[in-house]
Amino acid sequence: MFSLEGMTALVTGASGGIGSSIARALARQGARLALSGSNASKLRSFREELNDEFGHDHVEITCNLSDTTQVEELIPATMDTLGRMDILVNNAGITRDNLAMRMKDEEWDEVIRINLESSFRLMRAAARPMMKAKFGRIVSITSVVGATGNPGQINYVASKAGLTGMSKALAQELASRGITVNCVAPGFIRTAMTEQLTDDQKATINARIPMAKMGAGEDIGAAVAYLASKEAGYVTGQTLHVNGGMAMVSA
Repeated sequence: MFSLEGMTALVTGASGGIGSSIARALARQGARLALSGSNASKLRSFREELNDEFGHDHVEITCNLSDTTQVEELIPATMDTLGRMDILVNNAGITRDNLAMRMKDEEWDEVIRINLESSFRLMRAAARPMMKAKFGRIVSITSVVGATGNPGQINYVASKAGLTGMSKALAQELASRGITVNCVAPGFIRTAMTEQLTDDQKATINARIPMAKMGAGEDIGAAVAYLASKEAGYVTGQTLHVNGGMAMVSA
């Protein structure tokens, strides 16, 4: 069940904490991957790990998502290397936190460009080969704060809320072509960044979560693997919240 054998996937931000977990989940189910990110050495090392562990001759494609030209070249490069485009996972994202009254224009612009605009460009480009094949899965990683808001992150929240709305609109445009468009919204996930928190800070965060613990990257990877599968073919325009019950969002 949920086999991705014979399918291909592009994962952005693939060498990061959540991105690598998503890539592993897809590879474990049999997909062949194009791993994208801005750090060539990290991508190469991670690709070698995946090839050793799962086979399938995965590839890496370096891309700076703040560079429009590189973004526009990413889907064609994926098609050239993998030969087809079955799954797109928009995972890469950045934060540039600040209070609204102190936020600089460049802090707003950079987050919107990388988190939202680049995702739009990749979705638009991926839709073409998917429509031709009459099959496709587009999954974008948003955030619980895109639904709840969060002080000091007005740019990040806007980008994630925008990504959710954009996915709903695209889901309606592509549904008749056998293409689904969904989101996965993580809550607090254990990453290298959260490991830098003090025990008291972690305890404060865990107290807000009914399950009393942060999630793991594998939790997000499993959600993406499901939405990327053929079994999820009747699920589109949805956001799967993976947050341990911290925010029980109904829409």
